[in-house]
Amino acid sequence: MSTTWQRRASSSPRTTEAAKIVLVFAAAVGGSLLSHWTMPGSPSLWPAVVLSAVGSAALVRRRRHPLPVLALTTLCAVAEGTMGHLMTPLLFSPLLTAQYSTSLRLNRVAAWSTAVVAATATIVAVVSHSALLSGWVIGVVNPAAWILLSAALGSYVRVRRDYAAARTEHAAREREEEARHRVVQERMRIARELHDVVAHHLALANAQAGTAAHLARTDPDQAYEILGKLSGTTAAALRELKSTVGLLRQDTDTDDGLAPAPGLEQLPDLVSACAAAGLDVTVTVDGQPQPLPPGLDLTAYRIVQEALTNVTKHAATRTARVRLAYDPRLLTLTVTDGGDGAPLGPAGRPGHGFGLLGMRERALATGGTFRAGRRPEGGFEVVCALPLGGHASPGGHLPPDSHDESTAP
Repeated sequence: MSTTWQRRASSSPRTTEAAKIVLVFAAAVGGSLLSHWTMPGSPSLWPAVVLSAVGSAALVRRRRHPLPVLALTTLCAVAEGTMGHLMTPLLFSPLLTAQYSTSLRLNRVAAWSTAVVAATATIVAVVSHSALLSGWVIGVVNPAAWILLSAALGSYVRVRRDYAAARTEHAAREREEEARHRVVQERMRIARELHDVVAHHLALANAQAGTAAHLARTDPDQAYEILGKLSGTTAAALRELKSTVGLLRQDTDTDDGLAPAPGLEQLPDLVSACAAAGLDVTVTVDGQPQPLPPGLDLTAYRIVQEALTNVTKHAATRTARVRLAYDPRLLTLTVTDGGDGAPLGPAGRPGHGFGLLGMRERALATGGTFRAGRRPEGGFEVVCALPLGGHASPGGHLPPDSHDESTAP
């Protein structure tokens, strides 16, 4: 029922405002009649009715000009008190309404200052009339208490509204921050995916082209064979890049027309592509292989792909070993090269790209752990443990996570 009345009031604000003022005026007239009938000497009725009408009519401006309206209604109430009327809440209801509106729109200090001034004015009006002074509880305490109560109610409502506005603003800021965070995370995910696709295939293509150029004079047949595989490498790069960019251009989440995301099932193709670039990769599997969720399968494949790409680009060796170890809780990936140091960038300096950083982010995003660094016996090793159940296992066989010793692309 209250909701229906609220809808009606919000749909007709002028009618609602007029009804409020009429009710306040009716209450003030009722207070005048009560004083006229009960007070000794029967105070004049019509002057009180006129003052009630003036105070009620002034309430129309209480929202835009709260202080002048409060001053006018206070003067009307004081005039009625000096005429001998009993200061009841009905009689000075325009003053209470103006005081509430003022406390609702001004700060706390201003609201209580106006309330004290209005209460003092009514007390002075009562003190000047001996008939009201004899009943000091009704004549003195009662009007002051009602005015202060009206100010307190207005201040309380104002604080509640400010609190609600602050909560709404805070919630809006949180939503904006969450949206911004999601955008950043999505950009990082896209950057990792594009980096893995482009860097891997371009590294293989560069290695194949370099090998073909080296063999062009000494072994032309093998050089031509490598060049034939080079076109397949670039075609695969274009297919993956087209698939990734096409996914980004979609405005829906449908997967129609898209190739499935790569996974460990494509590991033999990856090994063949590395072999075409001159890198001999040995793959060993320990434990019983298990089907992986698509996201985890893609993560495992991308980590192995990026690790082999780093070996192809930077390691001083042409051999690499990939070990997949399955247990009921973890899939451990180990990629090791047979070189004599960490992957190196141009001019023998450690690389400064995003390869190892991307692998670490992928592993941590699935709840796993990641470690990369030099081996005591030589070469470089990447070890990653991915939880098969969605959470990292504290009893896993992965060595403790440590800081990367390189950030090779």
